[in-house]
Amino acid sequence: MTVRRLLPVLALAAVAVMFVGQVRDLLADPTVWPPDDYIEYWAAAKLAVRGQNPYDGNLLLPLEREGGRDTDEPVMMWNPPWTLAVVFPLGLLPSRAGQLLWLAVNFAVVVYCGERMWAMFGGRRDRRWVGVAIVLVALPTLFALQSGQISPLLLLGAVLFLDLERRGYPALAGAATVLLAIKPHLAYLVWLAILCDAVQTRHWRRLIGGAIAGAVCSAFPLLFVPDVWNQFRDAMANRPPEQWMSPTLGTVLRMQFGEGMFKLQFVPVLIGLAWFALYYPRWASRWNWADQVPLLLLVSFVTAPYGAWPFDMVLLLPAAVWLVVRCGPWVVAALVAVNIGCLVLNLLQTGSFWFLWVSPAVLLIYTAWARRGTAPAPETA
Repeated sequence: MTVRRLLPVLALAAVAVMFVGQVRDLLADPTVWPPDDYIEYWAAAKLAVRGQNPYDGNLLLPLEREGGRDTDEPVMMWNPPWTLAVVFPLGLLPSRAGQLLWLAVNFAVVVYCGERMWAMFGGRRDRRWVGVAIVLVALPTLFALQSGQISPLLLLGAVLFLDLERRGYPALAGAATVLLAIKPHLAYLVWLAILCDAVQTRHWRRLIGGAIAGAVCSAFPLLFVPDVWNQFRDAMANRPPEQWMSPTLGTVLRMQFGEGMFKLQFVPVLIGLAWFALYYPRWASRWNWADQVPLLLLVSFVTAPYGAWPFDMVLLLPAAVWLVVRCGPWVVAALVAVNIGCLVLNLLQTGSFWFLWVSPAVLLIYTAWARRGTAPAPETA
């Protein structure tokens, strides 16, 4: 081996040794980057592995403390039981090992999504790194990775749907939406569009693929916790997260007319449905999923009934990447301004509610620039 080839090999070996050492230190010291929201998925998965109720706060709290979360109240996993099919492997691992694995998986997911979105929306092949850069510098991505939230997997569901649809596998595309179903209320217009498209075209493979994947993931936790669906319904009926002041329009309505009126959270959904009723017929005859899904996710997010937390805003990234690809550099300044605004709020520690303006701002940017965009042909690979 020549010296020129030997030096890179030695450098990579040194980096590998340092990486292994850092991972060993992280495993040994839970005070370095203590677990945040990740702990809810790990604890729920651990209870499911044991055959116990993953929605029981009294069982979750001691596990979460054991896992390194300093809390006096249980951090609940409010996601539907089919989510357990995704997080179940975490329950087989110690908390710290699972946390590092979770970070690695989610980081790989956002990198993959950035590259795929850039290609699917028509970005130049030699600039795919731009798509990766967009998702990595976005503050919502950093929020999700730091807290260990599951939101990157929702983004993966949207990207896989688009990629598989583009490659001519509608049934698999429908199956991929099971990841979006982890927080279905944040993408409700995507579900409605899939249904309407199936009815109009009489092509049912997306619906069938989604139904099969959903049934399998829904049945999986029953192997370990046969009563898990009743447990989930009981938790939502008797201990719903009404106290959450999420950055949604519904929360604003509750603040104006009474915080106890949780039903007001769903009023914006009616606005979203009314918009869709006007929008879909106009575009149905020339429907293109790669062009429509970013906007459907954006409008779903703006009118979401609850949730829509800063780390969930990774679902705005398809619209951001689409705008950069189709509308050029002028739109970049506006998106950078939104990102800086998120950074300022984070530094000021204002709380999540004050991120309320972010998704409407991105929607306003999309509305202002979308018509100016060109439509390059997406690459085939």
